[in-house]
Amino acid sequence: MDNATPAANAPAADAATRGKYLGVTSIGLMTAAAVVTSLRGLPLLAKEEMTMFVYLAFTVVFYLIPASLVSAELGGAFADRRGGIYAWVAEAFGTRWGFLAIWLQWIQNVVWYPVALTFGAAALAYTIGRPELATNGIYVGLFCIVAYWLSTWVVLQGVEVFARIANWTFVIGTIVPGIVLLVLLGYWIRSGHPIGWQHLNDSALSQDGHARFWPAIHGFGTISFLAGIVLLFAGVEVQAVHVMDMRSPSRGYPAAIGLGALISVLIFALGALPIAAILPYDKISLQSGVFDAFGAVIGDLWHMSWLVAALSLLVGIGAISGVLAWLGSPSRGLLATAQEGELPPILQAKNRKGMPTHILLVQGLVVTVISCFYFVIRDVSVAFFLISAMTIALYLIAYMLMYAAAIQLRYSAPALPRPFRLPGGLAGMWLIAGIGFAGVLFSFVVSFFPPDQLPVGSPLLYTGLVVLGIVVFAGIPLIIHHVRRSDWASVREAPLVQKRPAAAPLN
Repeated sequence: MDNATPAANAPAADAATRGKYLGVTSIGLMTAAAVVTSLRGLPLLAKEEMTMFVYLAFTVVFYLIPASLVSAELGGAFADRRGGIYAWVAEAFGTRWGFLAIWLQWIQNVVWYPVALTFGAAALAYTIGRPELATNGIYVGLFCIVAYWLSTWVVLQGVEVFARIANWTFVIGTIVPGIVLLVLLGYWIRSGHPIGWQHLNDSALSQDGHARFWPAIHGFGTISFLAGIVLLFAGVEVQAVHVMDMRSPSRGYPAAIGLGALISVLIFALGALPIAAILPYDKISLQSGVFDAFGAVIGDLWHMSWLVAALSLLVGIGAISGVLAWLGSPSRGLLATAQEGELPPILQAKNRKGMPTHILLVQGLVVTVISCFYFVIRDVSVAFFLISAMTIALYLIAYMLMYAAAIQLRYSAPALPRPFRLPGGLAGMWLIAGIGFAGVLFSFVVSFFPPDQLPVGSPLLYTGLVVLGIVVFAGIPLIIHHVRRSDWASVREAPLVQKRPAAAPLN
């Protein structure tokens, strides 16, 4: 491991002055909380039956751990500058690519909102005793639009308001229903009911009548769910800022990330197992699998439909919680680039609570348009996964830029103080960032292929829509950067991208 410079140790000294340090457990739990925002991903994992563990292992090794460690080094090195991934990539490759990176981090959240709200739409359908609405595109699309604009109104009230609501709704809408699912799994097994994954008949999905433990790969379409599973872990890099608050970040942060990864995998796996066990394979719906599992036991066997409705309401609240948790932060990160003149003045407006009003309004318009996919695509599950594929593809481009920037900065800014350094010097950076880059590149390619598990219809149309979405959403920031003007820049105090430190020999 490279030796830390005195400057790199300054943040730890600041933490000592405050008398507060964050421990391994604290950061590990915060990482897990940032990843597991709701139960919406459980049916996607359950659809893979026992092969879910292979996909989870891939995601941890090729995505979660590299993204966490690389973002920790970059987050610590640029802790005195605003802009996050914008500052990291701009320092390495220039402001054009930095703006593209922060834009993609923002826009992928915008595209993701209808995915999360689809889960909330299904929850409301089960709450009011109309489960068939969960597969009704008109209902789902309208719910996404109305719920998003209501959430935007809450976020405009300020960080204190929506953060408090998001924290409480996460507990009652994610943790409580998750515990109930585990209880149902125990009951299902002890009462001798057939386990869903032990009775698969499709030879492509099973071996000798039992669920396979390794994916039966017959093309990219058979593993296209991998992109959606990777998306479940998106956002882990947001915890990199806390590397500055650890007593010994070089040892403690990797341990914290390991703990956070373990907790996240356990939550997802233990939550998906009840759905895979209780529901037959062909009955697992991506948007309503959680509620169907509740209904199969609590409703059909225990005849307590009121409890199914109550739990569905809680899960719906949890879905809204995930939206609130992410609605304000990425937009504020994008606004931070305004001082560099990347955004026209009309998008730099803020209300008295410091929230970027016009950016939030643009978000709402984009979400409204994307939600209209549900109006025109007959199968809600297909629309759900199509939007998910767009989301992860956009986010993975940002991650590829992050990994490339981390490697480049080891050469162009070797003297940059880094409170946390990846072990092994340049070789260690190439290894860890290289593994991460390879993992996200593979997942990016997979995201273009329609899943064999869903009735997509025209594969060419599906792929075309994903490509169109990526070209449009990735092209917009490049156009904005090209036509930007110097008079767009706001107050230029503490610029996001500063002069690179003088070159020094590599350790």
